[in-house]
Parts: sequence; structure tokens; C-alpha cells
Amino acid sequence: MEKPRLSFWQIWNMSFGFLGIQFGFALQNANVSRIFETLGASIDSIPILWIAAPMTGLIIQPIIGYMSDRTWGKLGRRRPYFLSGAILASLALLVMPNSPVLWVAAGMLWILDASINISMEPFRALVADLLPSEQRTTGFAVQSFFIGTGAIIASALPYIFTNWLGISNTAAAGQIPPSVRYAFYVGALAFIGAVGWTIFRTKEYPPDNIAEFDTYKKENKGLFNGAGEILKSFAEMPKTMVQLAFVQFFSWFALFAMWIYTTAAVTHHIYGATDTTSALYNKGADWVGVLFSIYNGFAAIMAFLIIWIAKKTSRKTVHMISLVIGGLSLASFYIIKNPNILLISELGIGLAWASILSMPYAILAGSLPPKKMGVYMGIFNFFIVIPQITAAAILGWFVKHLFSGEAIFALLLGGFSFIIAGILVMFVQDIDEVKASID
Repeated sequence: MEKPRLSFWQIWNMSFGFLGIQFGFALQNANVSRIFETLGASIDSIPILWIAAPMTGLIIQPIIGYMSDRTWGKLGRRRPYFLSGAILASLALLVMPNSPVLWVAAGMLWILDASINISMEPFRALVADLLPSEQRTTGFAVQSFFIGTGAIIASALPYIFTNWLGISNTAAAGQIPPSVRYAFYVGALAFIGAVGWTIFRTKEYPPDNIAEFDTYKKENKGLFNGAGEILKSFAEMPKTMVQLAFVQFFSWFALFAMWIYTTAAVTHHIYGATDTTSALYNKGADWVGVLFSIYNGFAAIMAFLIIWIAKKTSRKTVHMISLVIGGLSLASFYIIKNPNILLISELGIGLAWASILSMPYAILAGSLPPKKMGVYMGIFNFFIVIPQITAAAILGWFVKHLFSGEAIFALLLGGFSFIIAGILVMFVQDIDEVKASID
């Protein structure tokens, strides 16, 4: 079926749920290391505690993609998963900042990340489902805009509560500060509200032949058939997807290093704080939220500009330049001593983030079979979570034994990883651009 072009506002509505999803991710990324340290985790043990996030994505996303490919009902194909994930994630956001001990917080991270993944994976497939190829870059860019916008607010919430509303950002040893707790409560409301908007404002296309769809679903139902289909699809990945896998590995290794260690690097290396109960430490931790807000905000702005740049050059060129600039910006944390100057570095990271959230998916979508869009988008997540698992497995050891406990070197390593990813982009085949050049 030839897909009709959608208006900008239709694309806006179908992507709006990502605003809420990013509230969940941004609060997680900016505050979970802080929560772990507050509850007694050592710096070198933080990565292994974070391993919950990529592990849940590795398992959940291909399963949800496979299931949503075979779902059709009153809410459509992808929307039932948006809704169930949003409900679970919102509940997890309410519980996480009230964790009494470290093991509870680590367990809640598993639940939170699994729930976010249930909502997030079908959103990627929805863009490919509903938009013709010439609008997919715009579709993924609008998602990037909402991801950036949601993260601007969510990442800065503890800082806003403390500096604008006078809510305390310190607490007794082993207690999560009130400013962090209230930020998570706001995030829960934003998550369910934004996803609900997309559910009620977007319609999905039914399968071309319902009878054939139902027959195929019945013949291929069951756990073993599902696992077999996922493994078969993995073995038959398009060449473009294989090439993008290497780019994704180094991109997300860098991002995970940043998310895990920015709080420790900034509070220790730049602020000189070591006591997690001190006002200086919590001031630095709040500033990390502002930094994350800045890179996400700049990503929201650049999401639309890179569409124009990609049309004038190519998606590969945009992605390569963005990743190299992001790598240099992350590495600059090592030489910068003034926390205010870090705001400039965050602009470069924001450019890389905007490109990571849109360009790989826009390149990938043109190479995928439409009937397997969900499962392949889920499998593509392997190349996001595998580098994160790798980072979680080795960064703690690196920091403790190679970097003498200095978290700043983990950010420097992340910067180099971004640059490697940028170089690898130029070896990727963009099927849509090849077809356009032939036409």
C-alpha cells in the first residue's frame, strides 16, 4: 500500500508520546547514579548496578517488536504497548526515589527501564509504519525534538525545585533529597499524559488483508515460533543494518560512559567534592542535571536543522560530523575546570545526541521489510544495549584499576569512542539515497 503523506501536525501527534518517555529516561540518566551513591554505592560499583538498563532492553525490545508486528485490535498495532509501558513506567517513577536501600533502587531500575522499553520500541516502528520514505527523516527528527524537549525539563527539575522553589537538595545520609523525589513525581505524570496524547490522537493502518494476517498469526504463534522468528531475522539482517551496528556500538558506549560517570566526574574532578552528603557535592550533582538539560535542549533545536543539512549533503555526512564534534566535546571535560564553561561542551554533545536519535533510524528504515519493521527495530536495539552492557562490565574495572578511581577518564574514553563511530558512518550504505540517485 502506498502510504499517504502526513501533515506536520499528524507527525507531531504521533511523536508526542516521546516527550513523556524522555521524562523517564532523563530522570533516570541524570539521577540514578546520584541515588546509588547516596544509598552507599562505591564509584567503581556503579556501572554494574546500571547493567539493568541495557539488559532489559536486550530482552524486551525484540520481543515487543515481534509481538506488535502481530497485534491488531481496537487500539491498533503499536498503541497497546505504548499504554501498558506508560502505566508501568509511571508507577516505577513514583517508587524509585523512595527506595530505602541500594538493592531496592537497583531493582527498581530494572522495572523502570523494562517499562520504558515497552513504550519506546513501538514508537520507532510507528514512524516506519505510517510515513512514506521521504518523510521518515522528518518523523524521526520530530521524535528527537520531543526527546530533547522532555529531557530539558526533566534533567533540570531538581535544580529548578531547589533554586527556584526553595526545596531542599540535601538530606540525611542514605536519604534521597526532596528535590529529586518531587522531580520523579512530575515525571510520572508527564509520562502517562504524553503517551496518552499519542494514543488518542493517532490512528494506525490495519493490515492489508485481515484474514491473511490472522491466519499467519495463528500459524506462527507460540514462544518457540517467536524466538525462532527473531533469531532468523537476526541472521538475515540487511547489509545496512550490519554496517550501522558498528556505528551504534561506539556511539552508545560513549553515551553510557557519559550517563554513568558525569555526576562523579563533575562533582569530584571539577567541584572537588567527595562526601555525598555535602552541600558542595549536591550542588555539583544538580549542575549535572542542568548540563544534561542543555545538551538535550540543543538536540531539540538541532533536530530540525539537521533535516535541512541532510537534504543539502547526506544523512551519513551529518551523522559523521555530529559524532566527531560530540566526541571532542565530551573529551573536553578533562581540561575544563570552570563548570560554567561545560555548557559549551554540552552543545556539541547535544548535536551528536540529535543525530543519534534520528539519522541511524532514518537510514535503517529504508532497508527493512515492512512486515518485520517492529522485530527489526527491536533487534536493532541489540546494538544499543550490547555496548552498554560492555561499558557496564568494564568501566568499573577501568576506573578502579587503570584510572586510579578518577571518573573523568571514563568521559575521555567516551569521547574517543564517539570519534570512532563518526569515522565508521562513512562505510554505511544508505539504501534510500542509493534509490534516489538511480531515480
